Amino acid sequence: MQRFLRRNAAGYIFLSPWIVGFLSLALGPILFSLYLSFTRYDMMTPPQWLGLGNYEYMFTRDRRFWRALSVTIEYVALAVPLRLAVALGVAMLLDKGLRSIGVYRAIFYLPSLLGASIAIAILWREMFGLEGVVNQFLALFGIQGIGWITSPSTSIYTVVLLAMWQFGSPMLIFLAGLRNIPRDLYEAAEIDGTSKLRQFFRITLPMLAPVVFFNLVLQTIEAFKTFTSAFIISHGTGAPADSLLFYTVYLFNEAFKFFRMGYASALAWVLLLIIGVFTAIAFTTSKYWVHYENERD
Repeated sequence: MQRFLRRNAAGYIFLSPWIVGFLSLALGPILFSLYLSFTRYDMMTPPQWLGLGNYEYMFTRDRRFWRALSVTIEYVALAVPLRLAVALGVAMLLDKGLRSIGVYRAIFYLPSLLGASIAIAILWREMFGLEGVVNQFLALFGIQGIGWITSPSTSIYTVVLLAMWQFGSPMLIFLAGLRNIPRDLYEAAEIDGTSKLRQFFRITLPMLAPVVFFNLVLQTIEAFKTFTSAFIISHGTGAPADSLLFYTVYLFNEAFKFFRMGYASALAWVLLLIIGVFTAIAFTTSKYWVHYENERD
C-alpha cells in the first residue's frame, strides 16, 4: 500500500477535486435517473414503477426513437471525419513555422468557443434560410438558392458544416502532435526522393496515430451529444420532417416538453450505452492501427 501511495498519490491529489465533485454532486442524480428510467414520472406525481416498460416501448413501438438514432448516427458519420480532416489540414499549415503563430491559433480556435452558442446557431439558421446570405451569394452567379434549413434533404448538412467550422480544439491537439514528430524523418525521406504525399501517409499519419485516435474518440462522444445547434436551427422540433431530430433534441422534448421524465431517463441511459459501445469498438480496433513509440515488438 505504501508503494502504491508513493507512486500514485500525486495523481490522486490532482484528481481529488473532480472525485469529490463527482461523488457529492453527480453520482446521486446519475443513480436517481437510472431509477427513473424504470418508472413513469411526470415531475408532478410520484414515480410509478414500470420495470422494463420504457425500454420495451422504446425498442418496439417508438418510431421517433429510431428516427432520432438514425439522424444522429448519420450526423456523427459525416461530422466527425470532416471535422478531423479540416483540423488536421489547418494544423499542418500552422506547423510550417509561420510568424505570429499564436495569433493564428487563437483565430482558428475562436469558432470552437463560439460555435456551440445560441447566437451562432441563430446566425447559422438565418444564413442558410431562403433569403439568407448563402442564397444571396449564389444569386450573384445566377444560381437559384433553396431553403437549406427547410429542405429535409439538405438540412442536416448545414449542421454538419457548422460542426466542421468548430475545428479549433482538435486542431490544437493535432498541432501539438505534429510538433513531436522528429524532423529527421522528413529530412531522410526527402533525401530518398519521397514525395510530400507519400511522406504524409508513411510518416505523418503513422506518427500521429495516437493523436488521431484520441481526437476520434473525443469528437465522436461530443458529436453524439450535439444539442444546441440542432435544437435552435430546427426550432426545437427536429423539423423539417424530423431531418434534424437529433437524439438529444428528442430526449429534451420528452423530458421538458411532454414531461415524460421517466422515459427521457431511459433514453439518456440508452445513449450512454450507445456511446460506450462506439468507444469500446474504437479501443478494440485501435490495436491494429495505433502504435506508440514506447511499444516493443
